Amino acid sequence: MADTTQTEKEFILENPEQEVQILGAQDQFIAILEEGLSVTIRPFGNSIKVAGEPFQVQKAMAILKKMTQLVQQGIQLNSTDVVSAMKMADRGTLDYFLDLYTEILIKDAKGRAVRVKNYGQRQYVNAIKHNDVTFGVGPAGTGKTYLAVVMAIASLKRGDVEKIILTRPAVEAGESLGFLPGDLKDKVDPYLRPIYDALYAILGAEHTNRLMERGVIEIAPLAYMRGRTLDGAFVILDEAQNTTNAQMKMFLTRLGFGSKMIVNGDVTQIDLPSNSRSGLVQAMGILKDVNHIEFVQFTADDVVRHPVVAAIINAYEGTEKH
Repeated sequence: MADTTQTEKEFILENPEQEVQILGAQDQFIAILEEGLSVTIRPFGNSIKVAGEPFQVQKAMAILKKMTQLVQQGIQLNSTDVVSAMKMADRGTLDYFLDLYTEILIKDAKGRAVRVKNYGQRQYVNAIKHNDVTFGVGPAGTGKTYLAVVMAIASLKRGDVEKIILTRPAVEAGESLGFLPGDLKDKVDPYLRPIYDALYAILGAEHTNRLMERGVIEIAPLAYMRGRTLDGAFVILDEAQNTTNAQMKMFLTRLGFGSKMIVNGDVTQIDLPSNSRSGLVQAMGILKDVNHIEFVQFTADDVVRHPVVAAIINAYEGTEKH
């Protein structure tokens, strides 16, 4: 008896010249779709044949259509766009996929447009725009630090703020700062690497270093914030799960006029001594009903790295719950 659970459909590329942009270099986008949707995709000329379970084939066809529409708008696709499309198709929200690309947040150091990559990031950016203090809580790889830096630089370029302050608590993840060579800056800089990476990606290393020399961008351990009032500043606290309650209160009460604050952290990655409670976890309870403060929760579905990273996060979370 024939297996009726399999079907094959054909997607025709209207413009064969766009084939590489839609399939990816060495067909890498096809490989992502095949693995993520459990379908078989065979491109040949301007024809793309998709075989598998009917529902999954339908999803693949819908995703290919959306990808084609983006390419026709002159948008260059990358792997994270394909992953985002698959996740939105799974959630039944693929109709809103093109909406993610309507707004350019900033152009990076290479002139490429920076946009949100999924619905979680869109919520986060909207929260930053409309609140004085925004908490981004969720796993690594969701773009929290990168987008916070993007929004800070965009704000600086518009003249909304006069300076950017980036900070994080100097808590070692099972390592000891004391044994590292050099002065405090040399010891703390490795812990601030993700922030530097984001700045360099958007402004370039040379421009970033110039702004740091002029004091327009300041990168410092959290302890340096004590006793200051931060007026006209865009302030980002990263790795906030490693603050104590006292540190979190100290940081949040630095907020000055014309300032914005972003607090990012992952409550599953707390490196504090076991007798210390995380200031981020406590803030989520204490401040949940305070006006002009918004909490945005990211999940593994919002991870914009390799698809396997989201699967790894879910596997660990599942094990920890048991």
